[in-house]
Amino acid sequence: MERVVGTVVRGLRCPIINQGDSIEKIVVDSVLKASEVEGFTIQDRDIVTVTESIVARAQGNYATIDHIAKDVSSKFGEETIGVIFPILSRNRFAICLRGIAKGAKKIVLMLSYPSDEVGNHLVDLDSLDEKGVNPWTDVLTEQQFRELFGYQKHTFTGIDYIDYYKSLIEEYGVECEVIFSNNPKTILKYTKHVLTCDIHTRFRTKRILKENGGDKIYSLDNILTAPIDGSGCNETYGLLGSNKSTENSVKLFPRNCQPIVDNIQHMLKEKTGKHVEVMIYGDGAFKDPVGKIWELADPVVSPAYTAGLDGTPNEVKLKYLADNNFADLKGEELKQAISQYISNKDSNLVGAMEAQGTTPRKLTDLIGSLSDLTSGSGDKGTPIVFIQGYFDNYTN
Repeated sequence: MERVVGTVVRGLRCPIINQGDSIEKIVVDSVLKASEVEGFTIQDRDIVTVTESIVARAQGNYATIDHIAKDVSSKFGEETIGVIFPILSRNRFAICLRGIAKGAKKIVLMLSYPSDEVGNHLVDLDSLDEKGVNPWTDVLTEQQFRELFGYQKHTFTGIDYIDYYKSLIEEYGVECEVIFSNNPKTILKYTKHVLTCDIHTRFRTKRILKENGGDKIYSLDNILTAPIDGSGCNETYGLLGSNKSTENSVKLFPRNCQPIVDNIQHMLKEKTGKHVEVMIYGDGAFKDPVGKIWELADPVVSPAYTAGLDGTPNEVKLKYLADNNFADLKGEELKQAISQYISNKDSNLVGAMEAQGTTPRKLTDLIGSLSDLTSGSGDKGTPIVFIQGYFDNYTN
């Protein structure tokens, strides 16, 4: 019988992961158990994705605010630190900020506006227009910002992040001055020593600061790149990709992930005889239309994946073929014509009209978004995602 289902995505439950657990064994056992209980058959080119959180938990990759403070202090000493472009997040940045503050003498906190890098808004664009403020040229003090826009709470969290972040810094008796600017060079009028906290624009920000007289210039991926007093660390991303564990600690992005995905693939091959692709995923890359958040607070969607997930889709648009190439056909004749076209399509469709409207993003970014939405961020309890039929097309 002809297949009538394409891609199928299943969130898989597994045990609560603790430090020292074998993440590879737990993932493989969970996939095999789900297959047995739910009655699906593992096939070649199925995909297993594993959220970065449980990998980091198994690794015990944690650090406290004291570890962060010690690293920050070793890099900046007694200097006033410009902390610039942080995202507005209790989960992602607040604990990091406590550690930064604990290792500082004075902080100038520079916030981007109207929103942070990932779309959390301090003020809406209409309010900027109404007040005649140009966020690309205008620098505002905290007092000026309040006079113009008052006290505004985040759409989803109900937090006034200006007061919240300032209170976290002052909790340690550290003097804090807040300013608002989108130009990295602004901070150099206050201090030459800067910790830039942006994620995806950090390399540009650091370059601009160094080219314009910055002295001690670091980014979050330079903090905790090595253990501090036995802490966890991440050699590549430092504090980037971390999130709140307790009120005094963070879980860092997982380390050395490539051997993990390769080993899971190998173990599944031994158990099933099938070649399954595997990846570890963090935040997906999608935008919320209400809160305007585009979600990607991790430095990458996937820190590790097996070789078969490299590259981008190479697909044609069915409706384009139906409306253009085969507009005179219907029914079975149309189906056969489209199937034959797909079977004979070029190996590289970049720029082809037949591919317009498809999604030439990296496979790992697409699959990571699919996985992130499936596992969710709450109490679903499905940190492993099993995907079938992702590489199928109309002809399969």
